[in-house]
Amino acid sequence: MRGPVRLPLPLEVRGPVPGRGRGRGPGRGSRAVPCGIVTGDQLDVGVGPWPGDPPDDPRYDPELLAEGDRRNVVDRYRYWRREAVVADLDRRRHDFHVAIENWQHDFNIGTVVRNANAFLAAEVHVVGRRRWNRRGAMVTDRYQHVRHHETIEEFVAWAAGQGLPVVGIDNLPGSRPLETTTLPRRCVLLFGQEGPGLSGPARAACDQLFSIAQYGSTRSINAGVASGIAMHAWIRTHAGPPPG
Repeated sequence: MRGPVRLPLPLEVRGPVPGRGRGRGPGRGSRAVPCGIVTGDQLDVGVGPWPGDPPDDPRYDPELLAEGDRRNVVDRYRYWRREAVVADLDRRRHDFHVAIENWQHDFNIGTVVRNANAFLAAEVHVVGRRRWNRRGAMVTDRYQHVRHHETIEEFVAWAAGQGLPVVGIDNLPGSRPLETTTLPRRCVLLFGQEGPGLSGPARAACDQLFSIAQYGSTRSINAGVASGIAMHAWIRTHAGPPPG
């Protein structure tokens, strides 16, 4: 094949994923992806340049309209400026916040941020070290508000000032099952680090403490997975269907 072939929405393309499996059909070594540009065996997810005259709308980015939009955003935000996407999300953000301790440069923080963006948390709070590994966020931190607190005490003072109960998620003695409770509409979901979980001061700061049911041999699931489960528990109770 010479040159790119443009595929119209909502066509789905299946093809081999470079470096994975042996490319034996749509099972191992292949994936389903939205429309994109196919060049040989490589597939570029997203949309190409805007066809025809560009829209007269300040939300749209002239560079993206001219060159195409390969960002990891839902279709309704294709070609939009980043600031316009954030402004639209800010109109709809949910009433829960997410916080995670960061004393050892926990690699899960990027995943927590990505989950918070997916479930539209009001903010993510990083407690401890300011720097965190952004790789797992997959650039979603550009659209998600992230606030830093040097200490647990500083974080707790902020939460108290906002009237937000701190809800710890950890498999600790005395924790109540998340599966049998209703999370508060306005709250901060607090997660500890991979391995040690919530620190002693963080546990003491929690107004409520919940655990996630596990059935296998491992002692715990990582904070990135736990955050997604807890956020989805909030969504099931308090959120309506996502926008179309």
